Amino acid sequence: MFDKILIANRGEIALRVLRACKELGVPTVAVHSTADADAMHVRLADESVCIGPPPARDSYLNVYSILAACEITGADAVHPGYGFLSENARFAEILGEHKIHFIGPKPEHIRLMGDKIEAKRTAKKLGIPVVPGSEGGVTTDEEAFKVAKEIGFPLIVKAAAGGGGRGMKVALTEDELPLALSTARTEAKAAFGDDAVYLEKYLQIPRHIEVQILGDGRGNAVHLGERDCSLQRRHQKVWEESPSPALNAEMRSSIGEVCAKAMREMNYLGVGTIEFLFENGEFYFIEMNTRIQVEHPVTEMITEIDLILEQIRVASGAELSLTQDTVTFNGHAIECRINAENAVTFQPSPGRITQYHPPGGLGVRVDSAAYAGYTIPPYYDSLMGKLIVHGKTRTECLMRLRRALDEFVVDGVQTTLPLFRTLVRNPSIIDGDYSIHWLEKWLASGGMDKT
Repeated sequence: MFDKILIANRGEIALRVLRACKELGVPTVAVHSTADADAMHVRLADESVCIGPPPARDSYLNVYSILAACEITGADAVHPGYGFLSENARFAEILGEHKIHFIGPKPEHIRLMGDKIEAKRTAKKLGIPVVPGSEGGVTTDEEAFKVAKEIGFPLIVKAAAGGGGRGMKVALTEDELPLALSTARTEAKAAFGDDAVYLEKYLQIPRHIEVQILGDGRGNAVHLGERDCSLQRRHQKVWEESPSPALNAEMRSSIGEVCAKAMREMNYLGVGTIEFLFENGEFYFIEMNTRIQVEHPVTEMITEIDLILEQIRVASGAELSLTQDTVTFNGHAIECRINAENAVTFQPSPGRITQYHPPGGLGVRVDSAAYAGYTIPPYYDSLMGKLIVHGKTRTECLMRLRRALDEFVVDGVQTTLPLFRTLVRNPSIIDGDYSIHWLEKWLASGGMDKT
């Protein structure tokens, strides 16, 4: 096991990692910007180091400041959380060059799956079903039109180095393709410094299903079931649940084993999530995230497996402690991402929290670094915390979620709690009848205005 772990992140995920380290008996180092000096993980860590001013590029993305913090404190491992440097292969390599362990996958796997075109090629080779589309990037409009005729409309143009919904444009017809191409390229260049794009068949009413995997880098890997992340706004997940209302046990086991087998063949190390679009009983690979996910507590609630703890164990060189036949799934779990945003306009609402009362009771979990008196800074993602609820059945889970949402009190800043209080009572959500387009259509029709 590691002697000391530096947590190269902030907010709720930094606190979540810190708790796992405490339970393992491993000392922790919190790094923070000047804006996060009063953050909860900074208060609870064994040591803390300020690594720069508020802008992320000068602090949480500053590789050399993080390296200096490791040297100052003697940390021999770094947990990157999610976002920031968590999927930066060069960061992982630099740590290795300084004899510091990166708690995550091997750099070559991060790099491979970070390139959406290569990831798709690799998935196809490993037997994972993929969305019909171009074999690689398309460099000219002429090439794009040729590919488009082969796969048919509607289609979607995607940035090869993309993520978070940027560099993605839909072309419903041939006439819309030129504008979609130019817009996607422009956005991709601005966001990622790379204007390479590729084409995929655009599915009409798919669900977003992702499979959680865990491997030890020695050819051992298991899947921990799926999560349904179909409730999205601007390609950003809002609500996640497991098991998916759209899958049966046979589908779940089949796609899970396909993913686990692929990870065994790759000798994949650590946690990862293989994401699919699901429509008409078919799965289509879209990407793999080589890090812990925001929504990982959903899986933890139904498997009773601490994913962060297992991630740290295998990164330290331990063999996987799980086999597929020891992984069991119990009940149903739902997570709501509570953002410091206006629930109607989704404008960020940074500021001081004057009152904070999280819900409690059986089957209720809140992952948040917020507290009364804490000031949410305006420099970072607006995620304030996550409410995760577990029940024996989906119906029980929804009723428990309704009660927990009504208990949750946050004053001083606006939050998206009113959105979830409305969604949990919506007939389509109660029936589990929704696709990745449902939420945006509901919002556009004035769903929140009718409440």
